[in-house]
Amino acid sequence: MSHKEINILLVEDNEGDILLTKEALQDFRFPINLTVKKDGNEAILYLMNLSKKDSSLPDLILLDINLPKKNGHEVLQSVKNHPDLKHIPIIILTTSSSDKDIFSAYQEHCNSYIIKPVDVNDFFKVAAALEEFWINTVKLPSKI
Repeated sequence: MSHKEINILLVEDNEGDILLTKEALQDFRFPINLTVKKDGNEAILYLMNLSKKDSSLPDLILLDINLPKKNGHEVLQSVKNHPDLKHIPIIILTTSSSDKDIFSAYQEHCNSYIIKPVDVNDFFKVAAALEEFWINTVKLPSKI
C-alpha cells in the first residue's frame, strides 16, 4: 500500500533529539517531509505564514514543551486557537513528566502526550508506535 508524503513539523531545540527523531522517522514505511523549528516563536511564525499563503500545512506536529522564546504550551495554544491550524494533530514529545505539564497540554487540546524515552531503542519503539497509530491507523485531516 502506498502512502502520500506526510508533512511533519518537529518543534525541538535539542540537536541530539532532532537527529534521533530524524533517524527514527527514516525507518517509517512511507515518505516523510520533515521540517524542524528550534524555538516556539519560530514555529508559530512558520505556521502562521503557511496559513496565510494557503501552503501545505503539516499533517502532524511533534512538539517539545521545553523550548526557547515561546514554550510548547504557548505554541499549542496558538495553533489550537487559530481557525486554519487547529485541525492539525499535535503530539507532545518531551522529557517533562510533570503532572502539571501533562494536564495543561490536554487542557490545551493536544492529541497525545509522550514522554521521551532515555534509551535509544525505546525511542525507536515510540516512533514505530507513532507510525502505526498516526499514519497507518487514523485518517489525518486534509485541507479542503
